[in-house]
Amino acid sequence: MCQSQSPGFRVVITGKGGVGKTTLTACLATVLARNGINVLAVDEDPQMNLPNALGVGYEAASCIVPLNRHADYIEEKTGIRPGKSGWGALFKLNPDVDDVVGRVGLQITDNLNLLVMGTVKQAGGGCLCAENVLLDATIRHLALRDNEAILLDTQAGVEHFGRALAKGFGHCLVVADSSFNALDVACHSAILARQSGISLVDLVVNRAVPGNNEKLERFQQESGRDLSKIFDAVLELPSAPQLQTLDPEVTRIMDEQGNPYAAAVTALASRLSSPPCTCAHDHHHTHGHDHHHAHGHQHAH
Repeated sequence: MCQSQSPGFRVVITGKGGVGKTTLTACLATVLARNGINVLAVDEDPQMNLPNALGVGYEAASCIVPLNRHADYIEEKTGIRPGKSGWGALFKLNPDVDDVVGRVGLQITDNLNLLVMGTVKQAGGGCLCAENVLLDATIRHLALRDNEAILLDTQAGVEHFGRALAKGFGHCLVVADSSFNALDVACHSAILARQSGISLVDLVVNRAVPGNNEKLERFQQESGRDLSKIFDAVLELPSAPQLQTLDPEVTRIMDEQGNPYAAAVTALASRLSSPPCTCAHDHHHTHGHDHHHAHGHQHAH
């Protein structure tokens, strides 16, 4: 089925630390929910800032227990109690997690829920600990029904792709600012996203200011990379100094009529809700060819 005809959508949001991933995730979740979509915002960042960004008070946020610390729930679903087993333990590799949002999640509004995952540190050997089995199964198993969306806010960098958390996601937003380092990380993230089977990968350049395009051109010249061939669209979010004032409840910016950042996020939400069809050119995506770049800036402004 064409992605644009699917009943719901899953979006993974990644990029280097400090580029505004969590703010964007919270604002997208807010506008999508206001548009009548049932949204599950998933916080996979160990800093767990998404609750604060969504307006959960500091005290309430500090009481949130991440999924990976719910020992009873993990044992119930995997058959193994965290920390009680060694190598070679047998797990239920497909735990039934239909009830995870109701039991472990937090309702923000009528159709916006939050799930804080927590993060398990693991060696490159691929240790199968009970927490990891449950985290991966939760992301893979949460089925999308009509009018539903899952937004996954990831930890800094690209490590999450190693645990295949992004599998099953149809859209990846790689967030960067216009610095060389952030754009370099973004290009690497895009390659890994493609390898994970994600068909649509957009670059979101945050905190865009006049002269931004020149910096992007310079990056392309110096790095030898063509952003239009790596990403399906290059989208810009204008610099929004108001976010500093609103912090941590950054979603309040979406209430500001005529705010350029809010307008750009709203346009991006529309792109997520009705993505361009990828059926005709999926075979190109192993090389990252761009078929929607020419329209990308139209979506962002």
